[in-house]
Amino acid sequence: MSAKKISLTARNLVFLAVALAVGGAVALLAPPESLVSTISAALDGTTGKASYATSVFSGKPAMAALGILIFCLVLWVTEALPFHITGFLSLAFLTLLKVGKYKEIISTGFGNDIVVFFIGVLVLGAFITKSGLGKRISAVILSVTGNDTRLIVLGFLVTGALLSMWITDMAVAAMLMPLARAILQEEGVKPMKSNFGKALMISVAWGALIGGIATPAGCGSNPIALQFLSTMAGINLSFLDWMAYGVPTSLLLILPAWGILLLFFKPEMKKLKVTRETLKAEFKDMPPMNREERITLVVFVLTVLVWVLTPLIQGPIGMTIEISFPVLIAACLFFLPGMSKAKWKEIESEVDWAGILLIVSGLSLGTYLYKTGAAEWLAVSMLGRIGDVSLFAQVFLVTLGVCLLKVVFSSNTVTATILIPLIIGLGKALGMDVTIITLAAGLTSSLAFILVTTTPTNVIPFNAGYFSIKDMAKAGLAMTVAASVVVAVVFMGVGALRGIL
Repeated sequence: MSAKKISLTARNLVFLAVALAVGGAVALLAPPESLVSTISAALDGTTGKASYATSVFSGKPAMAALGILIFCLVLWVTEALPFHITGFLSLAFLTLLKVGKYKEIISTGFGNDIVVFFIGVLVLGAFITKSGLGKRISAVILSVTGNDTRLIVLGFLVTGALLSMWITDMAVAAMLMPLARAILQEEGVKPMKSNFGKALMISVAWGALIGGIATPAGCGSNPIALQFLSTMAGINLSFLDWMAYGVPTSLLLILPAWGILLLFFKPEMKKLKVTRETLKAEFKDMPPMNREERITLVVFVLTVLVWVLTPLIQGPIGMTIEISFPVLIAACLFFLPGMSKAKWKEIESEVDWAGILLIVSGLSLGTYLYKTGAAEWLAVSMLGRIGDVSLFAQVFLVTLGVCLLKVVFSSNTVTATILIPLIIGLGKALGMDVTIITLAAGLTSSLAFILVTTTPTNVIPFNAGYFSIKDMAKAGLAMTVAASVVVAVVFMGVGALRGIL
């Protein structure tokens, strides 16, 4: 074993030991009186919660859940272990420390249709990429924007946002980055020396991130927020309910993102060397859609239609359509005889199984933080005074706080797992509108505008070498504030239109 590998192993062992020591110390601490009183107030008279565990009133399970949370945070932040393995460990400790019964803990996450939903979305995204449909859609943008460098930056933002509504943001970034790099290479743009190069490559990441909040299918943290709202607050939102807030927020973020990129990185060239006519001709010369593309497009459109029209379809067919059902059918359709030629092994390699394991284990951890009363206590302790300000300010502060905390959590799923239960607990404790502030937190849990390493979606264009961590951070801070304002405005406007404010 090389010295470098030994050093890395030693580092990870140290962080694992620190995580065990700190988490164990917290789990063994005597519960503060404020925690015990919070739990008593929350659970007294609620037979469903009280029967979960008699000892919950003592605060010991809550302290154990907090200890496990801190253990996981140390490992997630330091990346001493793979994210999903840390999630699995949390399930084991929840059982060993008797926070809950093993079967209940597992069923909380693994017995959930979110698993089916996430797998289905990843399969659909894999077909869009492999069929060539994604590349074709990307090529359309240059035929529209022409050779104006400012419009090209806008075009990548719009394309990334539209694609990422339905495909995971990381897949969209991987799809658009080679196209952006090809444009820069053809123009002879030198890495780190060109404002156009910086703006274009950052737009690859930002467009994908912005689109990811529009629908539950756009990012893995979105269905987690929906699931926590359902299980913890009894609020069941449909695909269309999420889109009512997500789509306008996503669309309204595009222009601020474009303006900020041009402000910080004003392109040194106004036009590309290649003419607008040449770009249009290249698009027209593309071969017609092949069979794989046509099949993928039809299945994709049908899936979206069922999601959007669910409220109208449920009545006539006499059944409730869960959010995972349309994409479950879509994933199956591809593998029916006579449909796609792609084999499961090819698609399987595109499915982020580690991400699925992280999601289901994260659901269990987040739920038990809530069940023990730990989430509510933490939220009130940290943000208890937020209830004194207006609803607009509440949404703005929650959004801004979640965006800034993304700097610490290098995973959208981890962010949602930790923060959503806290926000729900806070809303219920202070009598706030739980739906509004939780949806706001859910929408922004994937908006990682500041730090490159926060998400693979940022790392993909960063690896092309055209911008630095500092470049993205300085523009990202401005974008984070702008996003917080946009989210607050949209939520107030849509909430008023829907009669819930």
